[in-house]
Amino acid sequence: MKAIIIEKSGGVENFIFSDVDQPSIKGHEVLVDVKAIGVNPVDYKVRAIEEVLTMINGESRPVIIGWDISGTIASVGADVKDLAVGDNVFGMINFPGSGNAYAEYVSAPANQLAKKPDNVSFEEAAATTLAALTALQVLQSSVKKDDKILIHAGSGGVGHFAIQIAKELGAYVITTSSAKNREFVMSLGADEHIDYHTQSFEEELSDLDFVFDMFNGDILLNSVKVVKKGGSIISLPTPQFSDEIVNLAKERNVNVSFHMVQSNGADMNTLKGMLESGAIKPHISNTFAFDKMGDAHLQLESGRTVGKVIVKM
Repeated sequence: MKAIIIEKSGGVENFIFSDVDQPSIKGHEVLVDVKAIGVNPVDYKVRAIEEVLTMINGESRPVIIGWDISGTIASVGADVKDLAVGDNVFGMINFPGSGNAYAEYVSAPANQLAKKPDNVSFEEAAATTLAALTALQVLQSSVKKDDKILIHAGSGGVGHFAIQIAKELGAYVITTSSAKNREFVMSLGADEHIDYHTQSFEEELSDLDFVFDMFNGDILLNSVKVVKKGGSIISLPTPQFSDEIVNLAKERNVNVSFHMVQSNGADMNTLKGMLESGAIKPHISNTFAFDKMGDAHLQLESGRTVGKVIVKM
């Protein structure tokens, strides 16, 4: 089968398009004939930075990276009961760990997948994986009806799902983006928009129940200032927070924590239901062919992607 492997971290020139053996499956796994792959910022960070590559994928080389797939089941393990050959499925595979998603066929634990809804394409399903799972796992444990919340970077991969999921949970949603993306984030259901180029959210907001942070640094520090006593912030980039952030959060009685998404079939089935009902809809801004994976990474690295980037097999 065709796959993209890397032997060392670095630029997209380190992608090696290769023929490798089709993976075997264990009793609890299925073999997926991949139709579409979701690409995320973590993909290019894993590709580019040796420490991140080793932290997520381990020390074995060469390695096939990637985690987000949709496709059709080609074979099933002996212990699999709820999925069958021919089922269309989607999911985030073995994250954190070796997902091996940049390939024509992927072995996946059956309990990390959900059946693809009939009302979405393979591309839309592949888009509704890591980013959507991140938003769901953060928000379902942090937000309740009528909470007033701030979602940073609302036009991004995680952000555009977070707005929709937060509205489904009944929250009042404020989000940041550039002015050119205001119409987009408002169409997702946001109640208020802040243009981060011309407005300082910390000067306009106060007494929030929750903030979903994508940046750490000064943005996280200023986010602590707008959360009410007893409120919380979940941050994605790193579990390391500066002393200034830690001290201010303690002074204001604001809980600041880090979240790393985990593969979870039950959560994938929650997303399946939301796709079926129309509660969430992925926005795909760019689709690339498999042999243009490098271009997909460069698009994401530009920092100007609205919604999701997909690679089509």
